[in-house]
Amino acid sequence: MTDASDTDTDADPLRAPPGERSVPELLRFGVVNLDKPAGPSSHQVSAWVRDAIDETLAALDPEGPPTGGVAHSGTLDPKVTGCLPTLTGDATRMAQVFLEGAKEYVAVLELHGPPPSDFREVVAEFEGPIYQKPPRKSAVSRRLRTRTIHELDLLEVADRRALLRIRCESGTYVRKLCHDIGLAAGIGAHMGHLRRSATDPFDDRDLDALQDLVDALAWAEDGDEEALREVVRPAEDALTHLPAVTVARSAARNVATGAPVYAPGVLDVDDAALPTAVSDDAPTDGDADPDPPLAACFTPDGTAVCLGRVVGDPDADGGTVVALERVLL
Repeated sequence: MTDASDTDTDADPLRAPPGERSVPELLRFGVVNLDKPAGPSSHQVSAWVRDAIDETLAALDPEGPPTGGVAHSGTLDPKVTGCLPTLTGDATRMAQVFLEGAKEYVAVLELHGPPPSDFREVVAEFEGPIYQKPPRKSAVSRRLRTRTIHELDLLEVADRRALLRIRCESGTYVRKLCHDIGLAAGIGAHMGHLRRSATDPFDDRDLDALQDLVDALAWAEDGDEEALREVVRPAEDALTHLPAVTVARSAARNVATGAPVYAPGVLDVDDAALPTAVSDDAPTDGDADPDPPLAACFTPDGTAVCLGRVVGDPDADGGTVVALERVLL
């Protein structure tokens, strides 16, 4: 049976499906997989993106609002290059999603002496959970904390330089990791060049330079949208690494007013979105189950609705299924 509210488009808070949005709609809820150059800070790069997009919006849709800002996927030092996904306009509400995935780097390790014969084994010891204290210049409190190194590959050693590929948990300080590897090897080391090659769900296979964005915006102002639609993607592309919950359009409209997602409005839930269950025969130390993972809710046509966590049974007749963290409408 068709929900009458599904056919009511008066003052509809839902966006058009990702592939059907106009250029201004795309610019106000988009993501750019930027290749950050060496030199400017991440903040400077974000400001340039914001200003360039706002100029185009003023030309194409002068009656509409500017972006309201942009947000990047995590600060890179001025000298560091690489993957800096940048969210535009209302998509800045979902910036936390970049904390849920892993990051990958390629780093040059500058050794302070000849590498020992067991250097490869020393490097391998740093794969897995490690302890780190943020450096003095960091923006967070300097408390000892645990970060996970998912993969650590020693790609090459030449004289007193080593090339590392590091896939790690968000918030890992690669400079500190390089320092600690040098200490463990007994020769000392520091980080040389660093490039971020991936920020889930983006990687360096389809990066776009700032100039690519500026050129695409200029062409869009002249009526050629093709390049812009390749550079600026629907913001939903930044959610593909999260488990998904599909909700009815009527339920999505309720979320726009601040309501949680109730069971009758849930159409489908990825298994990965459910709280981790402890099996009957699994050993347990008595601790409660961990919090459910962050999930993204979508309408059936792929429009992002909200971020939240599954806290109830999606097969129940009633009750809250998804507790909201960010409304994206």
